Amino acid sequence: MIRAIWLDDTDVVEPESKLPVQQAKIQFCPECGSTRLMRDYECAELVCMDCGYVIAAKIADRGPEWRAFDDEQRAKRTRVGAPLTYTIHDKGLSTMIDWHDRDIYGKGLSPGQKAQVYRLRKWQRRIRVSDATERNLAFALSEITKIANNLNLPKNILETASLIYRKAVKERLIRGRSIQGVTSAVIYLACRQCGLPRTLDEIAQASNVNKKEVGRSYRFLIKKLNYFIPPLKPSQYITKFSNQLTMQGKVEEIAHKILAVAKELKLTSGRGPTGIAAAASYIASVLTGERKTQREIAEIAQVTEVTIRNRYKELVERLMFQISL
Repeated sequence: MIRAIWLDDTDVVEPESKLPVQQAKIQFCPECGSTRLMRDYECAELVCMDCGYVIAAKIADRGPEWRAFDDEQRAKRTRVGAPLTYTIHDKGLSTMIDWHDRDIYGKGLSPGQKAQVYRLRKWQRRIRVSDATERNLAFALSEITKIANNLNLPKNILETASLIYRKAVKERLIRGRSIQGVTSAVIYLACRQCGLPRTLDEIAQASNVNKKEVGRSYRFLIKKLNYFIPPLKPSQYITKFSNQLTMQGKVEEIAHKILAVAKELKLTSGRGPTGIAAAASYIASVLTGERKTQREIAEIAQVTEVTIRNRYKELVERLMFQISL
C-alpha cells in the first residue's frame, strides 16, 4: 500500500483501498523519503526530483487560465489593480474617473450621460479628500513627489519620505510648521536613511525653502520620531562627483583607494565629508592625467576652493604623493 501525506485540493486515491485521502500537502517522497519534490503543471504530476517517482497525478493548476510568452503580453493580460503606494494619500486604492467622456468602447456619451458622469466625478473627488488630514496628506505628498522629481531621486527614496511624513502626521508633529519645510526635511531624512548623498543646499534649492528651515525641521523630526541616522561617509560622494564631472571609472577607483588609506590614518575624522571627497577626487584626476581644476570640483561639491586646497595638502603630505602641477 502506498500512502502519502497530502496538502493539496485534489483527492488522491490509494491503489488498494480506493478511498480518498485527507486533503494535506505531500511533504516527502514515499519511495525514497526525499523532500525535493517538483510540480510539473504541464503533465499535471507531482514528481520526486531524486528518484523520479510520480507521487500524484492530475493535480490542479492554480495559475491563470491564460498564457503569456513575453513581458508585454503578461502585462496586458494580467487582471490586477495598481500596486499600493504611500505616495498617494489614499494609497492608490480609490477609483479614478477620468475627464474623457467616453464609454468602455471609446464611443462618446450622450448629453444625459455626460451630466451624470460629471456629477459622479465631482462627488468622487470630494469623497476622496474628506477631512483636513487627508487634505494635508494630498497636498504634502504631491509636494514630496515634486521635490523628488526635481532632484531625480529614485522611487525608494520617494516611498520612504512619504512613509516618514505619514508617521509625522500620525504623531501630530506637523501643526505649527509649514508643509513645504517638513516635506523638504523628510526628503533629506529619506536620503540620509538610504545612503544617497544629497546636501541641505540641494534640497533647499529644489524646494524653494530656506536652508535653515529645512535643517530645523529635520532636527525636529529626528528628535521626535527617534530615528538613528548614520553619519555621512566621504566615499558616498565620490560616485556623485565623478558622474557630474564626467570622469572615467579609473579616477573614481583611485579616489576610493585614497579615501580608504586616509580613513586608516584617521585623516577623515573631524573633516567635512564633501571637502575630503572633493580633495580625493582632485588628487585622483591629477594622478590619472584627467586634470580637473579646483574651481570645477568646488562648484560641484559646493565647498570653497580653500577647503579643497587644505584637504588636498593634508592628504598629499601624509600619503606621500608626488604630484607635478
